[in-house]
Amino acid sequence: MNAAPPPAYTGRFAPSPSGPLHAGSLVAALASRLDALAHHGRWLVRIEDLDPPREEAGASQTSIEQLARPRFEPDGEIIFQSTRHARYEAAFTQLQAMGAIYPCSCTRREIADSLRVQGASRERHDELVYPGTCRQGMAAGREARAWRVRVDDTIIDWYDRGRRQWFREPLADRVGDFVLRRADGLWAYQLAVVVDDHQQGVTDVVRGDDLIGSTARQIHLQQLLGMPRPRYLHVPVVIGRQGEKLSKQTGARALDASCALESLEQALSHLELAATGAPDIAAFWSRAVERWRESHWMGAALG
Repeated sequence: MNAAPPPAYTGRFAPSPSGPLHAGSLVAALASRLDALAHHGRWLVRIEDLDPPREEAGASQTSIEQLARPRFEPDGEIIFQSTRHARYEAAFTQLQAMGAIYPCSCTRREIADSLRVQGASRERHDELVYPGTCRQGMAAGREARAWRVRVDDTIIDWYDRGRRQWFREPLADRVGDFVLRRADGLWAYQLAVVVDDHQQGVTDVVRGDDLIGSTARQIHLQQLLGMPRPRYLHVPVVIGRQGEKLSKQTGARALDASCALESLEQALSHLELAATGAPDIAAFWSRAVERWRESHWMGAALG
């Protein structure tokens, strides 16, 4: 008897354990799972624990428990990025063999000074565009602080399903050659997420629009590594009282397990979907999936 073919859709939710999940995390988790359920696909959970200095003790297990109460049930084993260093090393070695990456000795201050000399400026919160100082080799006597991937004149065109909008991003102007391995030896988010999405068979990335600036970089790495491109959908992040993105770093309160259904309804409202009025969590999921299927978030037909 032939095995059933894998589903055409695999999504994921990938929190970092820098603290417990909060209202903003719940919106991202809800959107990703509803999209997977609406497309009769798989939904996975991945803990992105690659930055030990920023991790809070016990946050990984806390996040898993917080997902269990409102019945976020992954269709597969939860994986931890901290166990996958060999996979990132293999991708790094592949890029190195291609001549696509190079060592860089620049500090953030040196990059900022170089840009200032060039007359370049940036708005608050924007990233520094690397000026290519070490692209042809580091200065004598300097040691590598990081490894960067070359972007050259690459232009990335990509489509956001939720917005039904095309983006065109010249990487050299937006970020320049970006970091794959940090000065402290840790893997950069961009490389790890690309490797893991590919090896988990992720076809659709649904996440907050605070990560929209990472999309073109991730597509660039997918192209270099010969990986298929997932579809992308970005949803609005939750904003705090001072107009800042709600996050663990800005003191967002942890989800209250005693009011899971209420929290789910609030997250659904943030996604501009009508309340389900469900009497319990099981009914919420059934009704919320129908809300999602009827909404603009479904975007264009999957292809």
